[in-house]
Amino acid sequence: MEDHAEKEFITEMQREYSETAIDHARNPRNVGNIPKCDGFAQGTGVCGDTLGIWLRVKNDRIALASFWTDGCGASIACGSITTVLAKDRTIEEAKKIDRDTILEALGGLPDDHVHCAELAAETLSSAVKDYQELAKFPWKKDYMNNK
Repeated sequence: MEDHAEKEFITEMQREYSETAIDHARNPRNVGNIPKCDGFAQGTGVCGDTLGIWLRVKNDRIALASFWTDGCGASIACGSITTVLAKDRTIEEAKKIDRDTILEALGGLPDDHVHCAELAAETLSSAVKDYQELAKFPWKKDYMNNK
């Protein structure tokens, strides 16, 4: 009985979500925090989902990006693809990742889950701003990491 329910669920998902979105929801990339990160932000979407993004930056390029969410599959997929998109980009390139970039990379989302892409884009933007602020005052990063 469980196999039938799972197959039915997957068939329904395939009608509403692209293979890319399903793959990132079921097999998310870059999950977890980055200790002693260079930038971090956390946001809460209109639906109540929380998303956090951590960045490690080297030579003004995002070397590592990771995320964590307590949200639905769409939030997981958006967090995952956002970290994939951000990795190896310069800070200026990462600042250009917006809701539409995320939706395009995922192959779209149902209208009632577009806000998940907005949350991911806003959280990435805030993490980049956090990095930029900490980079102005390197001692703050050391202070924050030693608390």
